[in-house]
Amino acid sequence: MASFPPRVNEKEIVRSRTIGELLAPAAPLDKKCGGENWTVAFAPDGSYFAWSQGYRIVKLVPWSQCRKNFLLHGSKNVTNSSCLKLARQNSNGGQKNKPPEHVIDCGDIVWSLAFGSSVPEKQSRCVNIEWHRFRFGQDQLLLATGLNNGRIKIWDVYTGKLLLNLVDHIEMVRDLTFAPDGSLLLVSASRDKTLRVWDLKDDGNMVKVLRAHQNWVYSCAFSPDCSMLCSVGASKAVFLWNMDKYTMIRKLEGHHHDVVACDFSPDGALLATASYDTRVYVWDPHNGDLLMEFGHLFPSPTPIFAGGANDRWVRAVSFSHDGLHVASLADDKMVRFWRIDEDCPVQVAPLSNGLCCAFSTDGSVLAAGTHDGSVYFWATPRQVPSLQHICRMSIRRVMSTQEVQKLPVPSKILAFLSYRG
Repeated sequence: MASFPPRVNEKEIVRSRTIGELLAPAAPLDKKCGGENWTVAFAPDGSYFAWSQGYRIVKLVPWSQCRKNFLLHGSKNVTNSSCLKLARQNSNGGQKNKPPEHVIDCGDIVWSLAFGSSVPEKQSRCVNIEWHRFRFGQDQLLLATGLNNGRIKIWDVYTGKLLLNLVDHIEMVRDLTFAPDGSLLLVSASRDKTLRVWDLKDDGNMVKVLRAHQNWVYSCAFSPDCSMLCSVGASKAVFLWNMDKYTMIRKLEGHHHDVVACDFSPDGALLATASYDTRVYVWDPHNGDLLMEFGHLFPSPTPIFAGGANDRWVRAVSFSHDGLHVASLADDKMVRFWRIDEDCPVQVAPLSNGLCCAFSTDGSVLAAGTHDGSVYFWATPRQVPSLQHICRMSIRRVMSTQEVQKLPVPSKILAFLSYRG
């Protein structure tokens, strides 16, 4: 079995340049498990990077200082301590009230992280309540941590203080996602087969429980305009939800094994889902059409084999902010970078025991976490988007596929705007 189609010469694929790495400290002597890095996250404004180091610990560091440290030390064995030391040395430059780094003990194994930023104009959905315990300002930055015991803890990034402890899930919180509009609406995905919607501007009140999954929920993601939510899980589940009415829009069918990760493109026109069936699918979320398949095993396994162990399980998927590239991470010890209009990777990087990945806010770096609690960073494919692509993204940010199809323009342009040509 091959990792690339026969027509592709693996030696000709570009190797991604290593930017740096944050290595986890040695495991405690009394700990034999629980050291995995299940989640990494970048703040929406690019100011901070956070990762679950294992053994209940989350680390927060200023991203600019981390990158500077990588440049100073090259790409060899940059440790947590050296990155944090440099952050402390630069802490007096313009961030007097914002400590440079935090080490947070969450009290239980951390499975998920998400940054949330507040926009004061976005009010709580519970409009009848006038008094709130917390008033989030313009520069407020929060970190949500989903734990093994089902709790969600909300932290102030600048102070490292615990603000809220959300208790309702009865099993681990596998993923978290904030609405990107600054409303501080938070959705959690759990192994208790539910998704829960929390309003942090209403002191963490739980707004809604979304029930449809018949098994574990692995991941969830908001569309950029906050109108839709995608949730994926065991038993091939991919669901799309209307987040104004909290109702299901549709179920997407096509995967042959558990679906473990999902992400929307920056314009909301595409949805990528990753599965243990060795594939990443790219969908049109507005009509449910499957537009593209990124394979990690060739020949592709038949459904009966795709549903079992195949050494090519895809663990994570992430859309770049240029809307042109998708990153995937699989069990074959490789990270792949794909272009949305090509069916083979444009860049690859080696990674053993990878579990999660995320693009930096500006899209220039990909971070990936591993079983031993470490993080590795690579330079991503850099390409100046065409004027046509920029125009397409601008249009698709405000128009659904159905609205685009009604435009009085030539069919070739319609196909391009619909990511079909």
